[in-house]
Amino acid sequence: MLLDPGMDLTLRPMRYPIFFEMYKAAIKNTWTVEEVDFSTDLADLDRRVTPAEKHLIQRLVAFFATGDSIVGNNLVLNLYQHVNSPEARMYLSRQLYEESLHVHFYLTLLDNYLPDMAEREQAFAAIDNIPSIKRKADFCFRWIDSIEQLDRLETREHRRRFLLNLICFAACIEGLFFFAAFAYVYFLRSKGLLHGLATGTNWVFRDESAHIAFAFNVISTARREEPDLFDAALEGEVVAMLREAVDCETEFARDVLSHGVVGLSLQDLRKYLEYVADRRLESLGIAPAYGSKNPLAFMELQDVQELANFFERRVSAYQVGVTGDVVFGEEF
Repeated sequence: MLLDPGMDLTLRPMRYPIFFEMYKAAIKNTWTVEEVDFSTDLADLDRRVTPAEKHLIQRLVAFFATGDSIVGNNLVLNLYQHVNSPEARMYLSRQLYEESLHVHFYLTLLDNYLPDMAEREQAFAAIDNIPSIKRKADFCFRWIDSIEQLDRLETREHRRRFLLNLICFAACIEGLFFFAAFAYVYFLRSKGLLHGLATGTNWVFRDESAHIAFAFNVISTARREEPDLFDAALEGEVVAMLREAVDCETEFARDVLSHGVVGLSLQDLRKYLEYVADRRLESLGIAPAYGSKNPLAFMELQDVQELANFFERRVSAYQVGVTGDVVFGEEF
């Protein structure tokens, strides 16, 4: 089974072809940081953004500075060794490349947005020095540490602990923290600002959506193979985890919007976070916890081709700079 201890190396017969198809789709979705043009962003930052928007951007890039590095570390330290499928490990290897690409993108972003070296250093120290970002980082590190000493998934309890870590990173970190960050970026783009950031974010968005879809497929496969792992107690832990994540991200939103950003309210951000959390719970087969609707109309008005797999939509064009057909029909 998928979570059995060991390291299966046999690709034929292929036990989990869906993971191999996801790996191939990811390869076709290749992009490079050099394709992103930040030139108009610099003019926006110099002449067009308000002081409140500048504070939002500074907090956003401070979160981006280390966010994907945390995800990559968990992938290497906790995920790769426990998913016993060579097809899945191929996908995880590709995901690690994509996390590194995102780190490269955000590093380039900071180099362009923050020409002062001291400001860049301060951004990379945000997980220690900015309370709203530190709270999110502490949440991440606590779940990384939760299975740090788990070398083999020998027992039911070991498997449950592993699944909680995987659910945390897919549903809460990539699926909530980053989706909140994307909302800020698309809000700015809706005002005609920072098109370079928005372009790169479109590509990061597609990558993160695929990462979430992969993780949820691992979870659903484990559930199908070992249904006794999923009970009311586990569901209760997942709901509590997502509620804590929503509270962490709400605290960050309070900081981000503390200078008063015209057109974006803390109340709307909170409702959006609740909406996203409910979608994650539904994807896990768990009843929604909030019942909130998406109040951010600009999220639905973005380029449909770029945001094809946002929430319930399916991808029809899932590639950049390549030719050929890609089928990626998994819900996320």
